[in-house]
Amino acid sequence: MSDRSPRSPRSAAGAAASELVNVGREQVHVVEEGPPDGPPLLLSSGLGGAWFDWRPSTDLLRDRNRVIAFDRPGLGLSPAAIAAPTLRREADVLAALAERAGRPVTVVAHSMAGFHAEALARLRPDLVRGLVLVDPSYEPHPHELVRYAAAVTPLATAAGVFFGATRLAKVLGPLGRRAVLKHTSRRDEPVPDAVVRSVYGRGTVLGTVIAEDIAYREQAVDLARLRERRPFPAVPLVVLTALGDLKGEARKREWSEGHARLAKMTPYGSQVDLPDSLHMVQLDRPDAVADAVAEVLRAEETV
Repeated sequence: MSDRSPRSPRSAAGAAASELVNVGREQVHVVEEGPPDGPPLLLSSGLGGAWFDWRPSTDLLRDRNRVIAFDRPGLGLSPAAIAAPTLRREADVLAALAERAGRPVTVVAHSMAGFHAEALARLRPDLVRGLVLVDPSYEPHPHELVRYAAAVTPLATAAGVFFGATRLAKVLGPLGRRAVLKHTSRRDEPVPDAVVRSVYGRGTVLGTVIAEDIAYREQAVDLARLRERRPFPAVPLVVLTALGDLKGEARKREWSEGHARLAKMTPYGSQVDLPDSLHMVQLDRPDAVADAVAEVLRAEETV
């Protein structure tokens, strides 16, 4: 089965299927597994992440759920993006994947992808049954002086092309991934090294990581403005809070309280502290992710 096949069939038993999917002007790499008639879960990784970040969590979810993990444009095995990474673009990608899944879906989003999941819920509540936010990014007072992400994104893309052409990407990418994972998870990679190199050795991925990092602040500001215009739907929501990589009780309390405010966006929200987990909760505590999904699915039946 090729990761780049136009359409890789899923077996009746729900074996993993990998394919490229058109979402508007973009194409994204999607890995789907689990029973075709199971509740659809849409999994979205944090800044610079890949589909395999969810591997330990997917192992616990796929027996009863239709699990759909994907790579944002330019990340993982997705082709280079056409449009710059904006909050609206990411919400549109999620919307297209939810439509493809048969709508509505439960969105499970890590870190920066929490911005995108919340935006989808506010813009297209008809597509969302519930959310699990996995140590989501939280900015209490986002601000911007100048919007420059769109102008700088072509430079980030050019840097990625340069890294790829000079083969620096094959060295810098895996080294960078290893350095980041060392500080964000207590576990090793969930896939063989060859898979990690095939992803983070791509110049396109390095350029996209730079572009996403540049766009982070603007996406936080855009979400704050969206909150003023569009209400959050009354759907089940669980927020998982990693505290294991935060220094000092004051910082831990501040982070937990911020996440508690996110949980209060809906009357069906709850927040769970994970004192032993680092930021990559889906690797460190896949059981907590699976429990949160089960809680949201149970709540969906009563809402």
